[in-house]
Amino acid sequence: MGIADRLRPRERLAKARMYCERQLIASFGAHHAKPNGRLLCYHSVGQPDLGVNDCSPARFRRHIELAKQLGFRFVPASRIAGGEGTSRDLAVTFDDGWKSVLTVAAPILAEHDIPSTLFVATGLIESSSEWHRPRMLDWEELARLPAMGIEIGSHSITHPDFGKIDTPKAVEELNGSREVLKSRLGINPDCFAIPLGQSRNWTADAHAAAGEAGYKYVYAQAENTRPPGTIARTFVTWMDDDRIFTALLNGAFDNWEEWY
Repeated sequence: MGIADRLRPRERLAKARMYCERQLIASFGAHHAKPNGRLLCYHSVGQPDLGVNDCSPARFRRHIELAKQLGFRFVPASRIAGGEGTSRDLAVTFDDGWKSVLTVAAPILAEHDIPSTLFVATGLIESSSEWHRPRMLDWEELARLPAMGIEIGSHSITHPDFGKIDTPKAVEELNGSREVLKSRLGINPDCFAIPLGQSRNWTADAHAAAGEAGYKYVYAQAENTRPPGTIARTFVTWMDDDRIFTALLNGAFDNWEEWY
């Protein structure tokens, strides 16, 4: 039995655990409004081989429609990050640079005139890996996104755990990704999303280095447990049906961190 075969039962068990956990939190988690707005964190839309990080096109569309039905409006992420949002404001963000952001998510967002932000891991975009290459956007495709209302920010070069790398490596990841985005796309991104995004994946030294590199906003996940000085986002998973997503919008998952 190969490694992949041995991992499959573990993956199924982890997904089952996450499903039960999110169902329970949706039922019993405390609900409260977020005064300055909420940032939603997606990854791919319709790339199921990405596991729990993928959201089906039908479910993504439903999330947009349900949020609007519940009285939320969609605004640029920077408005919420800058403290100008209201409790009825939402923003859509994506991590990594998966191809479905362009091919699936962008057309759905355009139908509803919704802006969004994509945080790009530049090393994954340029990867020669047979697994990554067909699944990631290329530079030509990324260049099309700003005209479609999608802001581009940085997500590092190699997607490391900043909680485990030293300061020189953190500086290299923060500055290098920004330089690549400038040379390739002609932009100077002022926003950065922490890879993995949990409280343990960021340090005070990395945060200082991000500021020195020119980032105005540093996005994490986990509303109430994020590292100091970062901006919270709420992680959305493949299993978030109407009941879970409504609870998510109402703050039930503000203490939840992704462990999968």
